[in-house]
Amino acid sequence: MTTIEVDEDEHGSWTVFSVRGELDLVTSPRIRRRVHDAVAGGRHDLVIDLSAVRFCDSSGVGVLIASRRLLRSCGGRLRLILPEQRADGDGHVGRVLSALGVHRLFDVYEDVPEATFTEPGRIAP
Repeated sequence: MTTIEVDEDEHGSWTVFSVRGELDLVTSPRIRRRVHDAVAGGRHDLVIDLSAVRFCDSSGVGVLIASRRLLRSCGGRLRLILPEQRADGDGHVGRVLSALGVHRLFDVYEDVPEATFTEPGRIAP
């Protein structure tokens, strides 16, 4: 069974969604709705922490790209937290984004403090 959990927290002007589980065709609409609700609520600086996502398919990538587009259209910012690829298998989402050639579209950070307290930047893929 596909599952996903999303916790929401505020860090200054940033809204942080911590996502755990699988980001796929079944669960990606939940992430899309959370992003739309945040924007509708006037929150335009968003961090999506994907470090606990163990699987991501093209539907999940589509939600991330659509979220980026939505936030940019309203003058907002989207930052992703993706762990470096490690021997224990972490880093799946980063590998998927790189394989699809869209990793460079996102501002990527190692953790929440870095994402919420630094200027926009990107970790080299």
